Amino acid sequence: MHLGVIGFGSIGRELFGLLGGLDIARITVLVRAGRAETSSEALQQIAPDLVARTTFVEQDADFFAAAPDFVVEVAGYNAVEAYAAKVLETGTDLVVVSIGALSDQSLHDTLLAAAKAGQARLILPSGAVGGLDILAGLAPAGDMTLRYFGTKPPKAWAGTPVAETVDLDALDHALEFFHGTAREAALAYPKNANVAAALALAGGGFETTQVTLVADPEATGNAHRYELTSPLASVSVEIANKASGGNVKTSLATVYSVLREIRNRLGPIAI
Repeated sequence: MHLGVIGFGSIGRELFGLLGGLDIARITVLVRAGRAETSSEALQQIAPDLVARTTFVEQDADFFAAAPDFVVEVAGYNAVEAYAAKVLETGTDLVVVSIGALSDQSLHDTLLAAAKAGQARLILPSGAVGGLDILAGLAPAGDMTLRYFGTKPPKAWAGTPVAETVDLDALDHALEFFHGTAREAALAYPKNANVAAALALAGGGFETTQVTLVADPEATGNAHRYELTSPLASVSVEIANKASGGNVKTSLATVYSVLREIRNRLGPIAI
């Protein structure tokens, strides 16, 4: 397989550390301008066995000219907006990690149209949360109520709107600082609300999924809890994740969910 990767930040680097031993003949990575050389040097430390198979490019034209068989995005909202539609239009299946980008209804519709035009699949990984399969299975029954609670250490909320009004470093108690819809959460906290967006897309939608975000100085990782009621079932899920070493906003489970999608693509059984 020729794997295409958009982005080589904390998630991308963690991912490359897990790709050794997989049947991947070639990897093409699209990085920001001026980052190819430093990214290549970093790869030599992260996964030296992948260096000979990996090419870093800084121009999207070079990335698309390489024609990867399968693409994963690990670069953020802007990358989804800039490149996702073109990937899908070429008939290439795409894994989007920055699921919150789809809270933009216009972008959501554009990507669906591109996938249909290219006869490609837009794949949304489970990321930091589980149980998306049962949400998607129950959604057609309608009358679904879904509430999500996302709890992270105060430092994980640095640089977000709450940091403008709350001294996160001095916080000595759990603070529920956001209540709203999944769409509002994804737009206001784009680097922290991919789970809320994933639940909304699998379940009842962005407007009906209610979100509470919490900064808790006692939290040792990123915790996700959601409660679902529908005419067919009641579901309660709680997951405590270890944060990525490179980004406290990201759960390490997210990296492994991308690895799972790649393994599903390569193996005889997809789970």
